[in-house]
Amino acid sequence: MSEHGDRELLLVGVGMMGRPYVAAARRLGLRVRAIEAQDWAGAIEDLVDAVEPSQGKYGSLDELWAETVHAAAQANRPDGILAFTESHVLGAAMAQDRLGLPGPSLQAAVVSRNKALQRGRFRAHGIGQPEYLLTDDLQGSAQWAGARLPVVVKPLSSAGSEGVELLADAAAFDRAAARRAAQRPLLVESALDGPEYSWEALVRDGEIWFSNLTAKTTTGPPHFIELAHRVAAPLPPADAEQVAELGRSVLAAIGMRTGIVHLEFRMTSAGPAVMEVAVRTPGDYIMELCSLAYGIDWHEMVVRLAVGAELPPPPQGPVRHAASLFVVSDPGEVIALDGLDAVRDHPAVVDAAFRVAVGDTVAPASSSLQRTAYAVLAADSPEELEEAIEFTRRTLSIKTVPVATEE
Repeated sequence: MSEHGDRELLLVGVGMMGRPYVAAARRLGLRVRAIEAQDWAGAIEDLVDAVEPSQGKYGSLDELWAETVHAAAQANRPDGILAFTESHVLGAAMAQDRLGLPGPSLQAAVVSRNKALQRGRFRAHGIGQPEYLLTDDLQGSAQWAGARLPVVVKPLSSAGSEGVELLADAAAFDRAAARRAAQRPLLVESALDGPEYSWEALVRDGEIWFSNLTAKTTTGPPHFIELAHRVAAPLPPADAEQVAELGRSVLAAIGMRTGIVHLEFRMTSAGPAVMEVAVRTPGDYIMELCSLAYGIDWHEMVVRLAVGAELPPPPQGPVRHAASLFVVSDPGEVIALDGLDAVRDHPAVVDAAFRVAVGDTVAPASSSLQRTAYAVLAADSPEELEEAIEFTRRTLSIKTVPVATEE
């Protein structure tokens, strides 16, 4: 018999980054039943009250996760259901809808899992976004793209910039069309120009309880791999109001009810323009950064929303400055890792680690899934935070040498 209360949270996906949800649910006195990939189930069985193994894998078919969610919800009738990442969203929303539990809404979940549905929805609602073309024949869209170069090509469902590619000229487009001929359907979009941000919001019954703005640094074209996130980002008042209106408009357009929203956009000369929206936990430690910056546990707030629990008063504003930093290494064999102890000893560094080991082979990076190190930082002033970021960049070292190829 569990030592925890009678109310139960069904947590769809845990892995490593979802573990703060388990801790938050425990603090709230909830039982936790987790749905987890078979390969991961054994690693979390001591953390939760029950594990339901799924044939689904992270980034795999939504349908496999949905099958397990439905069976677990039917058998155990949880008090709340919480999806962790992309491939969990749809199955969780279907079960929330069936049982009348809090959630983003089945409509919002479906739209969030398909970038083409987002484009059509945002067009109908007059929301700023790039020009776009949905195609199952990339080469056949060459004329459309040629009139709008540079363009971005992306799959309909992905995360971590996987499959997102900027094509600067007609020759690059033709090469991509040949290379990606078997991929369909695809979105082709006019490239947006301007700084990149994300907007995170905690929403209850369609109303924003609290929101945050995150400024992003990326590698730029062609793949835009994310290198840094700074939360509680400042904007001039007029721009801040435009972003707030964008957020409200997107929530209305997708039919968002309750949960967390992660909206990515660029601040263009014509105002903010949407890149994509998701109704799941943002990656890259943004939840941890928001918790550090605002003095509340964002994971706990999401759990409270999922089970219909009372929320505390929202924060008045940031109490600290926080950022996450990532490393993209040169391709080749890793021959040395240096500087981690010094980085961890820095007073502003909350967490840091390498994601590769000596002897590993680093491929040329084309998505955020291929970054090789990270750090989470927090400081009392913007100046202290920037100093810590620069120190970390200088000190974390991953040395690679080219891998010999056979003649």
